[in-house]
Amino acid sequence: MKRNFLISGIIVPAFALSLMGASFPDPPAEQPAPAASKKALAVLAGGCFWGMQGVFEHVKGVTDTTVGYAGGDKKKAHYEDVSTGTTGHAESIQITYDPSVISYGQLLKIYFSIAHDPTTLNRQHNDEGTQYRSEIFYADDNQKAIAEKYIQQLNDAKVFHSRIVTKLEPLKGFYAAEEHHQHYLDTHTDEAYIKFFDLPMIAQLKKVYPDIYKK
Repeated sequence: MKRNFLISGIIVPAFALSLMGASFPDPPAEQPAPAASKKALAVLAGGCFWGMQGVFEHVKGVTDTTVGYAGGDKKKAHYEDVSTGTTGHAESIQITYDPSVISYGQLLKIYFSIAHDPTTLNRQHNDEGTQYRSEIFYADDNQKAIAEKYIQQLNDAKVFHSRIVTKLEPLKGFYAAEEHHQHYLDTHTDEAYIKFFDLPMIAQLKKVYPDIYKK
């Protein structure tokens, strides 16, 4: 499987460089998760799902990750169809996490500061199309409120040079991608796309957030 790849002396994505050394704002305060609560889900879209999975599988408190499709219907949740950009789907990641270890807001902090550029519309790196859009698929009103408040907070603080274009939409369904896409990055680290775009994000996660990075 190929990704669009065009490099002109870039080693670290420009987005990551722009935030290097910056003090990224914390998310809004949340109610602590109940002591018995050990499992919650988050579904996020932000470009190629290989890189998103590569980042979040290295986050403490994340117990499982699955790449797939969200935003469209089940019948069209196949890579060949989604790649046309006409199905309504976005390449997405379903994150299973322990809310007693990491909060939804903290996941969004990694999403906005490390995992993708939330200011580019329907594009990440050299991948273009609505299937690569930045979108949060919220599961309930609590997730929606946290995401809305955080986006407003980041825009008001002018953390980025441009306003955040991340869409918010209720989660209607998440459909796992084909098996060969699952944890693709882990076994294809020599591929040019992964080497120049995805691996630097994981390195940035380790550098900026060493307390939550896991091997």
